[in-house]
Amino acid sequence: MARFGDVVIAPEDEGKEKHVPQIHAPASAKAGEPFDVTVIVGEEVAHPNTIEHHIKWIQLFAKPDSKRPTVHIGTFDLGPTFAVPRVTVPVILEESATLYALEYCNIHGVWDNSMQVTVE
Repeated sequence: MARFGDVVIAPEDEGKEKHVPQIHAPASAKAGEPFDVTVIVGEEVAHPNTIEHHIKWIQLFAKPDSKRPTVHIGTFDLGPTFAVPRVTVPVILEESATLYALEYCNIHGVWDNSMQVTVE
């Protein structure tokens, strides 16, 4: 059986960082206190932003270390030509977690990245 995860493209598959969603967040945070998470697509090498070729959406998830289900933090729907593929959202964690970012390029598919945040 085919799985959606089989079509997600990992960061190591990108020669230049045009599609990989880059996650900017502190490596550690205090339990219950908000901190900003920014996801940028095309940070180092700009991604085209035309009707024909653009980033349609960015999603952010958190997987707490305690093995609870992965939590959907948000989906940010972007339009071509005016929207810049960069989003910032305040996040509150009660325990350490891995943040996962997904992005969808209308030509090159779904790409992902992740980072760990330790909660003190």
